[in-house]
Amino acid sequence: MKRGLNGLAAVAVCMMLALSAGPPGAIAQEINQIKLTEKQVQGFIDAQKDLTAIASELQAAGDKPDAKLQGKLEEIAKKNSFASFNELDDVAANISLVMAGLDPQSGEFSDPVEMLKKEMDEIKADNSIPEKDKTQMLEELADALKSTPPLKHSENIALVKKHREAIEKALQ
Repeated sequence: MKRGLNGLAAVAVCMMLALSAGPPGAIAQEINQIKLTEKQVQGFIDAQKDLTAIASELQAAGDKPDAKLQGKLEEIAKKNSFASFNELDDVAANISLVMAGLDPQSGEFSDPVEMLKKEMDEIKADNSIPEKDKTQMLEELADALKSTPPLKHSENIALVKKHREAIEKALQ
């Protein structure tokens, strides 16, 4: 699956949702799960300043970045020790997956898939929710569940937790 520009934009949105305690199912793209390194996480953090500087161009381009914008993305990636923009995109997606599972208060990780299942069970058991709303909520969560992969590299949790504050600051 080719992600590129739109993948990073989705990850940025997902990160913001994760940081604001949004639903863990916000990660709606297939991601290439990799074991993160210290260098990759630091490179991701460092790249945010440059990515923010071209955010309006990213949004305007949507799914169709021109060669000039794609060149800027490759330049940012290489400047921050990535082989290519695709590697930066994969790192961003893997960080996003972990961040989506971190509790904003405690910082404890729960697998986003398990969190979605638990939320579905809670909605099913809540008799105060009107049936129409309950059905819609459950459909949305079921869709999110289909597109939220389980975490393959649990060692990424400790690394992202270690840099959580810097990641959050870089994304503000």
